[in-house]
Amino acid sequence: MQYMLGVDAGNTKTIALVARADGTVAGYGRAGCGDIYGAGAPALALAETDTAVTAALAMAGVAPEALAAGAFSMAGADWPEDFVLLETAMRARGLGRRIVVHNDAIGALRAGSPTGIGVVVACGTAAAVGARGADGRVWHSSFWQETGGNDHLGDKAFRAVVRAELGIAPPTTLTERVLHSLGYGSVEAALHARTARKRDAEHRPDTGLLGRVLLDTAADGDPIARQIVVEHGEALGDYALVAARNVGLAGEQFALVLAGGVFRHPSPLLREALIARVRDHAPGAQPTGIRLEPAAGALLLAFELAGIVTDGALLARLEATLPPDTFFAT
Repeated sequence: MQYMLGVDAGNTKTIALVARADGTVAGYGRAGCGDIYGAGAPALALAETDTAVTAALAMAGVAPEALAAGAFSMAGADWPEDFVLLETAMRARGLGRRIVVHNDAIGALRAGSPTGIGVVVACGTAAAVGARGADGRVWHSSFWQETGGNDHLGDKAFRAVVRAELGIAPPTTLTERVLHSLGYGSVEAALHARTARKRDAEHRPDTGLLGRVLLDTAADGDPIARQIVVEHGEALGDYALVAARNVGLAGEQFALVLAGGVFRHPSPLLREALIARVRDHAPGAQPTGIRLEPAAGALLLAFELAGIVTDGALLARLEATLPPDTFFAT
């Protein structure tokens, strides 16, 4: 029996899934940061990938030789030399008779688009935009992209509070909420803790906590917070349009997949701003959420690579045998 391997490697976690040719998930594993940039060194990222894959293969009770195809959707697959490094590493490990490495945006796209064609905006801790066209062209934003995910939103919230404290910008209810979230009594104290020469890196205020604070405050009507969120959504939309143009989708109908934890916030403000910007220039964009986990998208890419049609029956078996949601939770 032949098996497929799908790996989604990110900064927060790395997930590996092993499935039989009929779509049944037979094994899964999880490890830490699989991003060759984020882990501190490629060897550390590859070690985390090894941990996740080894666990998945052991659970499935198979050796790497049983893998017909391995698809790796990886944060850090950015420049040509990154693909060479990663593809060489996976081939050396024998993780599939056929192997493909994609940027992690493409796994998320495959998880949200029934055909694998379209544009994805993934907004989690960081943000990534990718696209695949009907002719097979693939594009991802990588280091071209300035606008990020939750951590970037948190940084924007903090800077807005600093500007308000200086009187450069109007007062905002973000100030009280940011200070409460970070546990400081004044803006100066919070800024000092973030920037002082002798600051304790371990106890440096984590502005990643502030992404949700910003979205909550915008939802409650604070004009400064709303402006930040709308502009952020529009900027993400601009990258989605670049992605669509680069794979020949701008004038077509296409799936616009919104993935990642930031888009699960109850407020639609960020999503609506992004969608409106895209549809202003590409009215054929069809917004959709992501039904499967990105690791399942990577697994579907492995099925494609092996030449196996992912029909309704296969997808139903895959969904029914995926690990519980708690396994994927950050």
